[in-house]
Amino acid sequence: MDFKHVSVLLNEVIEGLNIRENGIYVDGTIGGAGHSKEIVKRLKNGRLIGIDQDMNAIRKAEEELKHYIDKVTLVHDNFSNISNILNRLNIDVIDGVLLDLGVSSHQLDVAERGFSYKKDAFLDMRMDRSSDFSAWDVVNKYSEDELAKIIREYGEERWASRIAKFIVEYRKNNAIDTTGQLVDIIKKAIPKGARKDGPHPSKRTFQAIRIEVNNELGILKQTIEDIVKILNKGGRICIITFHSLEDRIVKETFKQLSLDCVCPPELPVCVCNKKRELKIITKKPILPSNEELSKNPRARSAKLRIAEKV
Repeated sequence: MDFKHVSVLLNEVIEGLNIRENGIYVDGTIGGAGHSKEIVKRLKNGRLIGIDQDMNAIRKAEEELKHYIDKVTLVHDNFSNISNILNRLNIDVIDGVLLDLGVSSHQLDVAERGFSYKKDAFLDMRMDRSSDFSAWDVVNKYSEDELAKIIREYGEERWASRIAKFIVEYRKNNAIDTTGQLVDIIKKAIPKGARKDGPHPSKRTFQAIRIEVNNELGILKQTIEDIVKILNKGGRICIITFHSLEDRIVKETFKQLSLDCVCPPELPVCVCNKKRELKIITKKPILPSNEELSKNPRARSAKLRIAEKV
């Protein structure tokens, strides 16, 4: 199977997890198993639970971790179901979790997955290919207002309304079946002068549609809260994000969980009874080094945030 993947911020993640040799660790987005292999190497009697909604990733992980199979359990599921997954495995508490968010190199490189604006393919973008909801449904069935909203909010695209209008106009006569068709529509919607500088004109729109298809932001805050409930004291949660919307959710959720009291300042005594659950380890996110970026340019937007259960 052709599954190329370069693990981002590998050394920083391993250091950040503060691995205990007898601990239980979860890689919620196992991908090419690069992070997981380094985690499991450090386990003596510990255990690694590897989760991914992409079956290709699970198959790749089986191959990469075959020499450590006595310490590894692989699960084809979404990390948002982490509580149920661990219940099924009769695990009550864990010592660390890694979430490496966003699209994998494999998903971008395999044209038929429909994630890339550089390769013509059917509009898919499903991380879980058993799902019956794809990018085709978003592009061909959403209203102009719905398209503009997700492109603006999830893609932070200034030309969102115009792109949505052009999509709807095009599909009056023809279905939009491929990434190539969508790229052409986006290029026509964005004025030529605005396409001279910055990233590829389709990058933000493709990001927005991918997030919508996979509900990437909708599950993130609740998942972090669920993870913290099942972390051992001193256990770490490491999250790698690749765009500002994800990073903002992680930052704000970590902050909320690190506060002792959220009562209005005018109240003389605390009535919320909120207790601090996390200590933030990274006051600012950890970024890839210049050395890493020279080897893996796709890491350029990665940010790692780490927190510890108190």
